[in-house]
Amino acid sequence: MQPDEGPLERSLLPMTARVAASGALSVGGLDLVELADRFGTPLFVYDEDHLRDRCRQARAAWGDGVAYATKAFLCLAMARLAHEEGLCLDVSTGGELHVALAAGVPAERLVMHGNNKSDEELALAADAGVGRIVVDSFDEISRLRRLVGYRPPGRVLPVSVRVTPGVEAHTHEFVRTGQDDTKFGFGLASGAAGKAVQELRALPGVELVGIHAHIGSQVFRAESFAEEADILASFAAPLDLPELCVGGGLGVPYVAGETAPTMAEWADAVHRACRRAGLPDHVRVTAEPGRAIAAGAAVTLYRLGTIKELPGLRTYVAVDGGMSDNPRPVLYGSGYEAFLPRCTDAPRPLAARLVGKHCESGDVLVADARLPADLAVGDVLATPVTGAYGYSMASNYNKVPRPAVLFVRDGQARVVVRRETTEDLTRLDG
Repeated sequence: MQPDEGPLERSLLPMTARVAASGALSVGGLDLVELADRFGTPLFVYDEDHLRDRCRQARAAWGDGVAYATKAFLCLAMARLAHEEGLCLDVSTGGELHVALAAGVPAERLVMHGNNKSDEELALAADAGVGRIVVDSFDEISRLRRLVGYRPPGRVLPVSVRVTPGVEAHTHEFVRTGQDDTKFGFGLASGAAGKAVQELRALPGVELVGIHAHIGSQVFRAESFAEEADILASFAAPLDLPELCVGGGLGVPYVAGETAPTMAEWADAVHRACRRAGLPDHVRVTAEPGRAIAAGAAVTLYRLGTIKELPGLRTYVAVDGGMSDNPRPVLYGSGYEAFLPRCTDAPRPLAARLVGKHCESGDVLVADARLPADLAVGDVLATPVTGAYGYSMASNYNKVPRPAVLFVRDGQARVVVRRETTEDLTRLDG
């Protein structure tokens, strides 16, 4: 048996995953095939204990002020969960801000991001009283200048400045953000970051409280974060600001053989680099993990509808979802595993391309999937590690309704996002 024909690696499953003697997989005490039968497919199933555990790991590693990056996955229930576990929330649009506030998260526990915040978004954040606005451009400084001119005297906006440290993370070019050539932040090498600090410090009604950066997403090398921290700390130390945030981007394993630093290892590498660079001990060093909290918590369930064998070429296996619920393989060439939750530990000798139902040849979920030989139409098929940037990037392409989202825990399932209906597809039409 070749290694890639073996069973799915258990490390890719959520924390409470259990495999029965029959081979059936349960998460949160609930059988996944039965969940698919009960709630329909496609279906995102989140292990609530897994989410809470990763939030606690983040809080333990970084301390108070660490923020969950909501772009990874956000709904009312997720916002409440992260807040209950002591995390701040990082929001990057007026929409994400609205959801976090609607969930009851206090505004002072929110960090407002965005490379092109509108006047309306800045006003919303300021009026709500968000804990931090991360300033991203000189145009935004001009918008803040206009905004504070209309605000009552004595009300101060706490802001951080987003710095581009010139670190090229080893990840896909679409999710690199720390290099000099990027739409985000103020470059260090060009002197823009220093100029932004000067302008913000001179702006009445604004208090500069920190330096922020982000080098990319799905980063597996702790050394990249240490390099970022060294550069940021060297810039921040003379400024005597109370905060430094290294952003997020910690990678997670998606396929067999991948490994990533733990939350604690990531934080330790950053803190050691800051100390070496002479950052004062009173400066709060923090981060904004998103994928590292949400990704491994979820499994997506599909119903298999078509098996098409092309002799001498390949076998196509089509399911009832696709790029509308997981666009990452199309956008970034991201790799995933696939398996049958009715026989989790079964060998997977069948080589196939797992595809969706959309009118695109590029609608591929797993380009080189391995599946059990007895795969059959009607089977429930699962892809693990789908908790980040799946539902949050989902679309209605081909007018396919978006899936439901479940949180499961202690034998109970709750629908935290209902499945869209075809009626929903015309609700906004004029």
